[in-house]
Amino acid sequence: MEHFLTHAEQPSAARQARRASRTWPRWLRYTLPGAWVALLFACLAFTPSLLPRSGPFQGFVSGLSAAIGYGLGCLGAWLWREFANRPARTPRPRAWQAFFITGGVALAAALLLGWHWQQRIRELMGMSASGGAGYLLAPFVGAVVFFLLVAVGRGLRAVSRALAVRLSRHIGPRAARATSGLAVVVLTALVASGVLWDGLISMADRTLAVQDLMTDEGVVQPRTALRSGGAGSRITWESLGREGRNFVGRGPSVEDLSRFHGTAVKEPIRAYAGYASAPDAEGRAALAVDDLERAGGFDRAYLLVATTTGSGWVVPEAVDAFEYMTGGDSAIVSMQYSHLWSWLSVLVDQERARESGRALFDAVYERWSRLPPAHRPKLLVFGESLGSYGGETAFSGERDLANRTDGVLFVGPPNFNTLYRAFTDHRDPGSPEVEPIYRQGRIVRFSRRPGSDIPPASAPWGDSRVLYLLHPSDPITWWSPHLLVRRPDWLREPRGADVLGEMVWIPFVTFWQVTADLPLGMDVPAGYGHVYTGEHVDGWAALLRPEGWSADQTARLKDLLRAR
Repeated sequence: MEHFLTHAEQPSAARQARRASRTWPRWLRYTLPGAWVALLFACLAFTPSLLPRSGPFQGFVSGLSAAIGYGLGCLGAWLWREFANRPARTPRPRAWQAFFITGGVALAAALLLGWHWQQRIRELMGMSASGGAGYLLAPFVGAVVFFLLVAVGRGLRAVSRALAVRLSRHIGPRAARATSGLAVVVLTALVASGVLWDGLISMADRTLAVQDLMTDEGVVQPRTALRSGGAGSRITWESLGREGRNFVGRGPSVEDLSRFHGTAVKEPIRAYAGYASAPDAEGRAALAVDDLERAGGFDRAYLLVATTTGSGWVVPEAVDAFEYMTGGDSAIVSMQYSHLWSWLSVLVDQERARESGRALFDAVYERWSRLPPAHRPKLLVFGESLGSYGGETAFSGERDLANRTDGVLFVGPPNFNTLYRAFTDHRDPGSPEVEPIYRQGRIVRFSRRPGSDIPPASAPWGDSRVLYLLHPSDPITWWSPHLLVRRPDWLREPRGADVLGEMVWIPFVTFWQVTADLPLGMDVPAGYGHVYTGEHVDGWAALLRPEGWSADQTARLKDLLRAR
């Protein structure tokens, strides 16, 4: 963008630019309009976001915002000059002096306010206060990030100018500049989103795939025939991957369940297909269901279809709570579709999540529906984070969810979930986006704190229930490209209890703020961000309503799972 601002179209402007170059090194020369907007964006980046962050990380976000502001400032100045038909002019020294004085004061104020807001966010989430010394690194890290990003932009500008010189031999100079600028923008976008981005994701996937060769300490191959990878299983232990081995190699034992209930229980069944177990999603789904049937999963009272996160992780607190609450008379089936971390899968692995979720549920439902109605287990669905996205894709709406399942628990849904967005966008008037009410809660309900009454508490809730758990401070739920240019309802309505009222929507800035929150979602205490430990118990209690289950058992189970 700065190409448009500094291009010398008039001899006087060229002389002024040469005089300025003797005062400052070329790599330290910045345009004043761009600098002012960069300063504004850098200061705005210190405003509170959803989650607490360290000083260096805050500096990275501020530097990124400043670089975006600089580009927008340069573009705006160029457009103004084009319409006013004026050449570029070198600012007077006093203009820069005013900028540096104002900038120093503004950054100091932003730094102090930012640190204050960070402490308040930590207080909201029950976290200890952080020292101010580390936060002082933010301006220095921000300056480095800003310098590097502007340097990359100037490199692209140099390429554009060189191309324009060559094109000007064949077409007019203005057409050459426009064509070269457009070509560089398009090629950069293609390389960044295609070759470079896809290459980085592919490299990350290959790197993280190595983890599937590892087995966590304490996890051993099961001997029971009730687990995939165990005796008589059609799926090899080695093909399960790291998270698959964790899933079948852990969980409550018969002794654990008996101790909790004080009565005789059954040993739970767990079936799982790893990424290496079959070449495609349909193959993995069919293999997982075959192994589920072999182990007797369709003869249990409860059958749970669990869609994993990107790395194949099955949330242990969720499935353990399900097995405790059903007394082990249950079977759980799941499968892996990727190797990427959950927050990264949210950005890039949506297609595989969709394909996997649909294939697994369809394979289970096809076998389940062939059973006599009196001999079918209660069929339930679970998905957390991107797993909820995959779990949704097997259904067309609330009636389909109710007709083909006996209960659904979706936790921390990404903002782009098709059904979640439909339910939220068409919520009943007066209900907020952070806890919407959809059609009086007849089938689908939402809760920020499922341990309390789930709204609308006074309205009847059918036998087949769908429950979404979400936190107002969960960036996975609120991240959306629309944040770039559109204020969302959750920042228009009263904030959730764990979000500062001072958080406001700022074009461009808020998008990058929430994007930066994505990898921090699991670094906060339970009950905040993307950490739902303990709340799965409340969710299953609301859906399963097991006979004789008490509030005391809910509290005991929460304590037990948290202790683990």
